[in-house]
Amino acid sequence: MTDLKTRMLDLGQRARAAAVLLREAPAAARTRVLELLSAKLTAAEPALLAANARDVEAARANGMTGALIDRLSLSPARVAGMAEAVATIAAVPDPLGFETERWTPANGLDIARVRTPIGVLGVIYESRPNVTADAAALCIRSGNAAILRCGSDCLHSSLAIAALIAEALAEAGLPADAVQLVDTPDREAVGLMLTGLDGAIDVIVPRGGKSLVARVQAEARTAVLSHLEGLNHTYLHQAADLEVARAIVLNAKMRRVSVCGATETLLVDRAAALRLLPPVAADLIAAGCELRGDEAACALVPAMTPATEADWTTEYLAPILAVRIVEDLDAATDHIARYGSGHTEAIVTTDAAAAERFAAKVDSAIVLINASTQFADGGEFGFGGEIGISTNRLHARGPVGAEQLTTYKYVVRGQGHTRP
Repeated sequence: MTDLKTRMLDLGQRARAAAVLLREAPAAARTRVLELLSAKLTAAEPALLAANARDVEAARANGMTGALIDRLSLSPARVAGMAEAVATIAAVPDPLGFETERWTPANGLDIARVRTPIGVLGVIYESRPNVTADAAALCIRSGNAAILRCGSDCLHSSLAIAALIAEALAEAGLPADAVQLVDTPDREAVGLMLTGLDGAIDVIVPRGGKSLVARVQAEARTAVLSHLEGLNHTYLHQAADLEVARAIVLNAKMRRVSVCGATETLLVDRAAALRLLPPVAADLIAAGCELRGDEAACALVPAMTPATEADWTTEYLAPILAVRIVEDLDAATDHIARYGSGHTEAIVTTDAAAAERFAAKVDSAIVLINASTQFADGGEFGFGGEIGISTNRLHARGPVGAEQLTTYKYVVRGQGHTRP
């Protein structure tokens, strides 16, 4: 423990020193790092897949579920996706130094609010090796140093990606310590990060399951930027178009069941349930989805399993969907307010007024109108990538991209001003 603590404190000190250099680096240098990293990820595909195969083999041997295996696994397409995401982040306008507002009050001072890096981010995540590349790229773009701690199940994959990040930083003339990966599976490393490493870490970002987020929120001695589970809802309003509803619900649930943007509960207006639910349910069942419905839903679709109270509060991350018939829009939003996690909700309707009322009433980070909840993704928002979907109300909410990883300072220009 003493040796690990010494190593972690040293890692924090090096990250803090690198953060100063990264903050002062020109935008072109940080862009160059990301361009190099994108190219390196593409060139290193065979090595990355080989490292990932070791992780996947061990995960299967340890009995990891299929949904988590999917999160863990890399493929040529996913490696290409990582490289593309990094390239997209490189092309995002540099957020640093941007004046979000400028004004002159009655005292004659010239006051500007300017974006600046947060400093050092500690990112703790599970099972997803692509987060190593995404988090590093977003931190570099926003001028923040990063200490990354992946789950032990994706350590080989993440170490291979981290080596490429260090190479790219060095080749661009920036400190390799700007992004450091904790290279031990020892869980005590997480506890040490939560202490803030003697003030080295400014913000902790957990990206993982409910238990990880709960631990971080309970134990962290520094600020936390986190999200609860993606307990997302899709609501079929009585004015929903059937074919649109079928396409959206099938995609929202089954495109990738393991992502936090997957729909976990389907709400259907009673007035249109007979028209909408049976064909929507048939599509889901044909795709291999298990449906768990309330009494009214089961009456319309006998193949459903009766739902329990726990089904309304469960993030399945699996091909399972809870289904409830609701009286109207108000009942739908009441259900979301009671059971939702504040992540992502969607309405399907041809009634524009109902859509806007739903958007106004639902207090979640993302509200979609006639679109799949699977669009809850920083890349789809044009951010290039995301470090997570924040359900916080402070400091950032929704997909957290490079801009959301900045804070601000005030630059005040005077002309010999003194205060009377």
